[in-house]
Amino acid sequence: MDTENPSAHPHAQSRITGKNHPHAGGLVHDNARHTSRFTVIGNHLAQHPELSALAIGLAVYIQSLPAGARVDIKTLAARFPEGTTRIAAALRELEAHGYLRRTRERVGHGRLVTRTVSCNRPGHDRGADSSRPLGTPRPKKTAPKPLPPVPSPSCPSPTLIQQATDLVADLRRHDRRLLLAERDAAHLAPGVAAWLERDVPAAAVREALTTDLPRESLCRPAALLAHRLATQLPPPPPFRAPAPPPPADRHPLRNCDGCDRAFRAPTPGRCGDCRSDLPEAA
Repeated sequence: MDTENPSAHPHAQSRITGKNHPHAGGLVHDNARHTSRFTVIGNHLAQHPELSALAIGLAVYIQSLPAGARVDIKTLAARFPEGTTRIAAALRELEAHGYLRRTRERVGHGRLVTRTVSCNRPGHDRGADSSRPLGTPRPKKTAPKPLPPVPSPSCPSPTLIQQATDLVADLRRHDRRLLLAERDAAHLAPGVAAWLERDVPAAAVREALTTDLPRESLCRPAALLAHRLATQLPPPPPFRAPAPPPPADRHPLRNCDGCDRAFRAPTPGRCGDCRSDLPEAA
């Protein structure tokens, strides 16, 4: 990173009286021209409107390091006083905005290592960069990580899926960081439907997804929601057997007016053997 800036003017420009005079109380630059040990940083990073100050500082530090330097969380936490939690959150910010790419690769003896690529200008076309020697293969683009799987309802009716989709789309009203892409909402809807199918009220599903979210920015909110839907899925409701039918009405015992035997009937009278209107008695 000790390369001299080729775009820098070879001589310090003289100050033009009047044009460069700062407003009263405003910023005044006292600049000296660097000739060695300096790093070129774009204003898109130094003045990034969404990155935290810690993330910007870490990006500048990482871009100033030589190739092969260790930039894992523990190494950075040993260098800076913020601690591993804040360092990890800042690295996730840089990864979300394209200033870092981290991939896990398998090396000899089955070991896994993390390869970190620092980008000083996210989104630039490496093929148009004259610093890449001719014949050097272009680096492969890292595909976005797929979202974690979510549970599926046993009976995904259109009404249930629509109710789940509406619930997912409404999460942004409770936390603006949960504004999701349409494809992410479609991925999460079956998981929400599985909760609703298990007699979980919509308010309880919403609370489970929005309570105790990290305070820092969410790099992949859809991935966090998918993880919660899968790991916190409640059990099915307890089985409830249908209520037994009411017992049949039992008539009171009565004495037959003919033979004085006991029989059950709604009203007094003769038993079946003594009834004159039966076919056998005719």
